[in-house]
Amino acid sequence: MKGFLSRFSMFDLIIIAMMSALGIATKPVVVPLAHIITGPLYIPGGAIAGGFYMMWIVLGAGFVEKKGAATLVALVQAIMIIVTGAYGTHGIVSIVTYTLPGFMVDILLFIIRKKGSGLLDCFLGGIVANLSGTFLSNIVFFKLPIIPLILSLSSAALSGGLGGIIAYNIISKFEKLSILNVNK
Repeated sequence: MKGFLSRFSMFDLIIIAMMSALGIATKPVVVPLAHIITGPLYIPGGAIAGGFYMMWIVLGAGFVEKKGAATLVALVQAIMIIVTGAYGTHGIVSIVTYTLPGFMVDILLFIIRKKGSGLLDCFLGGIVANLSGTFLSNIVFFKLPIIPLILSLSSAALSGGLGGIIAYNIISKFEKLSILNVNK
């Protein structure tokens, strides 16, 4: 793990910690609001809300622009959830359910050979993060029948894509203001 972490500067690690904390902090606010829409449709609220709180993983990858940044954001979120018990009752399974979306964003960025700060990178990153999180949550917890699962995954893709677009807009505003150009 030391070799993996050594590729990140102290500034990178602070950004990663901030994105992790913001992702955890926004989840309890966003999910109940999403339940108002998703409850009557029998769709887990995280499928819609996930686009917003997965956005922080995409932001972490886009701000840091290093391989493994998204996974590290997600892993730090998982550890914070387990240690504090702040959200949900997933227990130790949170390591997997929280880390997979970040890992999938890193896999996507590796495959498309991008750093994570472009519009397409963020859009696809948001989709991949929310789809993988929604699908894994379905496998582990919900076990939805096929029609609600398809509706849930479609909603997750839409929400994740929108979260990715928001992430891109934030990253581009920061770049225009030269706020986070430390690594460049």
